[in-house]
Amino acid sequence: MLASKRFFLSRAKMLGFLDELEAADNTAKSLYLPSGLSHSEVEDSLKEVLNTPDIPANMTELAVSSATGAAIFWGSSRRCLVLPPFPIREKYFAPGYAVEPLRALLRHDFSVALILVRLGAYAVGLCRGESLIASKVGTGLVHGRHKKGGSSQQRFQRHREKQIESFLNRVCGHIKEKLEPQARTVDYLVYGGARTTILSLQKRCSFLQQFDNRTLAPLLDIPDPRQVVLETAVGRVWSSKVVEWYDDEALT
Repeated sequence: MLASKRFFLSRAKMLGFLDELEAADNTAKSLYLPSGLSHSEVEDSLKEVLNTPDIPANMTELAVSSATGAAIFWGSSRRCLVLPPFPIREKYFAPGYAVEPLRALLRHDFSVALILVRLGAYAVGLCRGESLIASKVGTGLVHGRHKKGGSSQQRFQRHREKQIESFLNRVCGHIKEKLEPQARTVDYLVYGGARTTILSLQKRCSFLQQFDNRTLAPLLDIPDPRQVVLETAVGRVWSSKVVEWYDDEALT
């Protein structure tokens, strides 16, 4: 029976983790799976490549649900699955702890745009690798919801909707200002903040449509956007999720 633990690793720590895997004994198999594969395709690949009865029950689901695919390293000394920050493009199998494809992915300095927005606050950034090379942070007046009923509530709601419209239009303008000169070279875009506000911004800001096919999973637990929050988000964009399995005896 295998037990597991889950953790996130920064770009630097993930590269160190891969170095450790590569130095482990070579009685292992490596499987890279892109996103978009069906449940049966992933399940069949795991059975065919790993060829072991102790495949964890949730491994297929972890790989299928990942928007960036999964890298699986399965050997006698280490057994783990990595959900990388950026998409794996091709299915690939190799004997041993074949970490080089994942290492190359993490070493590449992708150009990533970040748009963090909550009603009343926003942050727009452009990073190359983990270096923030352009940013704009600001606020806008948006009143909270009116709790009383009647005609006064309706007037207040109309006023609030105009404030939201004005705020989102301003945010869209700042996004264009920061991203338009580099739009063609942006590899990926990441949203963060409140889901409903992000959706409203996407509907109002047609400029963002060009990034629809290169948008990564959003960061929905972002607090009110500020410069320090934007800088922290850059590190989160580059982090990898790791699930590692152990024999039960190894944990006691």
